[in-house]
Amino acid sequence: MGGNYDNSAPFYDRLSRLVYGNALINAQSCFLSLIPPNSRILIVGGGTGYILEKITDIHPAGLFITYVEISAKMTAIAQKRNIKNNTVSFINKAIEDTNIADEFDVVITPFLFDNYTDEYLPKMFGSIHQMLKPGGIWLNTDFQLTGKWWQYLLLNSMIIFFKLLCGVESWRLPHIQKQFAQHRYKLTNQQCFYGDFVKTFAYRKANGQ
Repeated sequence: MGGNYDNSAPFYDRLSRLVYGNALINAQSCFLSLIPPNSRILIVGGGTGYILEKITDIHPAGLFITYVEISAKMTAIAQKRNIKNNTVSFINKAIEDTNIADEFDVVITPFLFDNYTDEYLPKMFGSIHQMLKPGGIWLNTDFQLTGKWWQYLLLNSMIIFFKLLCGVESWRLPHIQKQFAQHRYKLTNQQCFYGDFVKTFAYRKANGQ
């Protein structure tokens, strides 16, 4: 399982902006224009919910969003976001502990998978995969290493900090692109941020999957 960010919820957004400026929210937002009107959207690990307002800027009405976040304190902050005339259902659990029967047009996983080990990743990925409709869109944002020394330093600092504070289990970035490849997703868009340390991918699920 991943970590629980209750202990960091009161200062998480301020810390993020202090270290990364607007890079993390810009990365999460860059492909939100791909969301079709009137979509059913699953957001897993959305944290304090800033992404909800970014989605609402594009679609002020007509969306049905299921927001899954394991941290109760993060969820409480997200519930105060301005969602205008969209509908949001908040679930305060880990995604693997939910029994969601809906199928979704769009899945969004912002900085989710770096909380999981490679051993646990396939099960968790598979559970989300089953919830996305064939032909659906999956937007994933995460950290990556491209060989720059400062990326390793910053990544290790974050891992140690959140392991001690929030119980994050992983010691390194998992091989998430391998999971998308194994499940036959088609990469349609990608964009890097913050010196290539952050990357957002837009995938489309194969029909018949």
